[in-house]
This record gives sequence, C-alpha cells and structure tokens, in this order.
Amino acid sequence: MITFQNVSKIYNHHSIALEDVSFKIEVQEFISLVGISGAGKSTIIKLLIGEEKPTKGRVIFGSYDVNKLKAKELPQLRRHIGVIFQDFRLLQNKTAFENISFALEVAGRPNRDITEFVPQALEMVGLKNKANNFPRELSGGEKQRVAIARAMINHPDVIVADEPTGNLDPLNTKEIIKLLLKINELGTTIILATHNKEIINQLDKRVISLEDGRIIRDEKKGKYILA
Repeated sequence: MITFQNVSKIYNHHSIALEDVSFKIEVQEFISLVGISGAGKSTIIKLLIGEEKPTKGRVIFGSYDVNKLKAKELPQLRRHIGVIFQDFRLLQNKTAFENISFALEVAGRPNRDITEFVPQALEMVGLKNKANNFPRELSGGEKQRVAIARAMINHPDVIVADEPTGNLDPLNTKEIIKLLLKINELGTTIILATHNKEIINQLDKRVISLEDGRIIRDEKKGKYILA
C-alpha cells in the first residue's frame, strides 16, 4: 500500500531530516514510528501526505507517485488519509458534530451523509452525548476522540496519528490507543508516530525505529529500543 524507496529529505548541510529511508506498509497493518524528537517521524508523515517533497527517492501510496503529484492533485490523495494531531486542531467555534461534519462538507458529501455518518462516528468514539459541545467544553481525551472521529469520517484507507497522546494523561492515552486498535481491526491501516515507550511495548505490533533520519530497526513485533 505504501512504499518509501531510498527516500532522503535534506534541507541544508546542517539539516538532514531523512537519509536513504526504505520501507513498505501493507494494507491493514498497524505500524509505529518511534524515535526521539527530530528523529524523522514527522518528516515521514509530511512526505506521505504530500506536504513536503523528498530530495531524492520515491514515496508511493497505492497508485499515487506522491512526489510527482501537482498541488491541485493532492486533495485527491489526502481523501485516502486521515490525520490525527497532538494538538487536536479542532475548530473552536464549531461543536463536536460540526467539526466532524465539516470534513464531509469539504469532501463535497451530501447532507444525507452528514445526517447518517456523523452520529455513527460520534457513537463509535463514545461521544454521542457530546455532539453539541464546543471544544472548550470537552476534556483533552474527548477532544482527541472528536479528532479521531473527524479523521475516520470519510472512511480513509490509512489513519496517521502524529503523537496523538502527547497531551493526554495515562488513562486517556490508554483509551485512545484502544480506539486506534479497534479502527485497525475494522480494516483501516494505522501509522502511529510516538515517543511513548510504554505504548509501544504494550502494543506488540510492528515498530520502525528512527534515529537521526535513518531507520535503525524494523521489527514485526517490536519494542521501543533506541540504544
């Protein structure tokens, strides 16, 4: 499904974000990208969604050769990818329902889809009773659940979670990871970028470890080991 082929991203001589990175991600995999801040996790995500272009190498997503896409073609690619951020990125003047429905509106979906799918998404993330709450009225864990519902509302092939538990306490962290595992079991590929050692060691899933822009370990049932 996803292939990084000898990918490097070099900003200047003093800033090499990725160096000769190659890996493949299969359909319905759950994969964790681990490493300390600056290891290259976020750069991989930016290259995957076409926010950045590699200095060399190829990024392939299904039938898309990502680095060859023109700006006007990127929205088509991004319909296949849902992204969850550490800081939630919710629209503060919209309710939980409206934040999720906005993703459908942007994709040009009809009102009947909004009426049908948004309540389903809210129920799946356990927030059916919070549909009319604004972000300021939600806890950190609830905001991240809204963000997850928004990411999955268009039924993407892949969900990318970039440090999704970075601002959450241990209990909410556990619940968010359980939710991502549930989404994965339903058939969506999950890419989790994190430096949370405890999460990784409990998942028993594939782990790609990064250090200074290079892959130092790629294990099918990996642990958080950087030394």
